[in-house]
Amino acid sequence: MSSSARRPSPPRSGEARALQEEIAASGYFPALIADAVTGGVGEEEILSYCLHLEPTFTRDEVHRHLTVLVLTPTRLVLVHTDEAPVDPRPEGDEAESRPGGDGQAVLSVESIRLSGIVAVALTKVVAEPARWQPGRSGVSEAWLNVGWGTMRRLELEPAGCEDPQCTADHGYTGTLTPDDLTLRVSVAADGQQRLDRLVAFAEALQQASGVRGGR
Repeated sequence: MSSSARRPSPPRSGEARALQEEIAASGYFPALIADAVTGGVGEEEILSYCLHLEPTFTRDEVHRHLTVLVLTPTRLVLVHTDEAPVDPRPEGDEAESRPGGDGQAVLSVESIRLSGIVAVALTKVVAEPARWQPGRSGVSEAWLNVGWGTMRRLELEPAGCEDPQCTADHGYTGTLTPDDLTLRVSVAADGQQRLDRLVAFAEALQQASGVRGGR
């Protein structure tokens, strides 16, 4: 079999079919992203997934960034795709046709062992918390933070002492926290279905990796 032959598709679970349908519905390079997910997941089962499309606005253009998170029995697979403009060709060169029109995409696939994940934090904004009922969605916004030791965030603030009259310089104190991935989803911007999907994925990842966090 030649290296250019199409890779065989693993048997699809319900989650795998739902993910492929959501990728297609996004309209954002669906064939490219679906193939990247298939290659990253391999023959493993898809237990849960989350798809997040984030537009970035510049002065005269809109660039899109798509993140696909996939949970398998052994790994967290991340697929990041960014739109990127193509540099203008030097004067005098003949124009070349580009499939799909001008522009290009930058795509990366990252695979993290579940045993290597050190923090999974799910933060929720709950409307009318006094009326909260289990099983009924009252979450209006949520953040997912995942850390596996590659990136860390340092938050500094002035240090002090217990003496309210003290004017000495006590330097700074800080908190170092894992910050490899952050996703934010809201009902207003993304819809209730996307928000529910993020929360369900975060809870599945917490259980699978054996770590929990939150604020």
